[in-house]
Amino acid sequence: MITIQDVERAMQGPLPGWQAQQRMVTSPRTLRPALSPDIPPREGAVLALLHPQDGELYLVLTRRSDRLTSHRGQISLPGGRREVTDLSLWDTALRESHEELAVDPARVRYIGALTPLYIPASHFHVHPFVGYTPVQPVFAPNAEEVAEVIELPLRVLLDSNAKRQETWDWQGKQLQVPFYSYQEHIIWGATAMMLSEFEVLLSRRNLTSDSA
Repeated sequence: MITIQDVERAMQGPLPGWQAQQRMVTSPRTLRPALSPDIPPREGAVLALLHPQDGELYLVLTRRSDRLTSHRGQISLPGGRREVTDLSLWDTALRESHEELAVDPARVRYIGALTPLYIPASHFHVHPFVGYTPVQPVFAPNAEEVAEVIELPLRVLLDSNAKRQETWDWQGKQLQVPFYSYQEHIIWGATAMMLSEFEVLLSRRNLTSDSA
């Protein structure tokens, strides 16, 4: 079983960064920003929120609403754009998680930060954080932003059978897409890249899906 103490120890190690993120990168991946390269990317933050359930740790994901203008219908970590009122990017992640899922920021403990990732399609520089709440939240998803709440057992990240790769015809292009598979959900793109780094950190603590 993966405990929160295991996660805390894993997050104390050096971040593997791009070396870990690229294991789940879609190929070819455009590096051209959606906006003019003269326009600085927007800063944003997401939260990998962990909580206990049925004796193990779960990670909270969402399926984005089809009403959104970007990344609609995709699986993501709760989060969004930094506002001028946010004191830090950690505060951005907490605020967005509250707006999307009604997660109480006061009940979330900071565990650590993963490596920021630039997303060309939306011209965002995203800062991922890991947090923990000791009690399973009662989610109240904002229907304008969230179509579904997905609670992923953390052990799935360490299960080699949950990682796959397919060739997709995406917007007229042939893409090689690695992804995590959980139930009927496909977790790919930037979210998979961020989770890949988290997976590598956990695996460095000699944790395996067999022991989880």
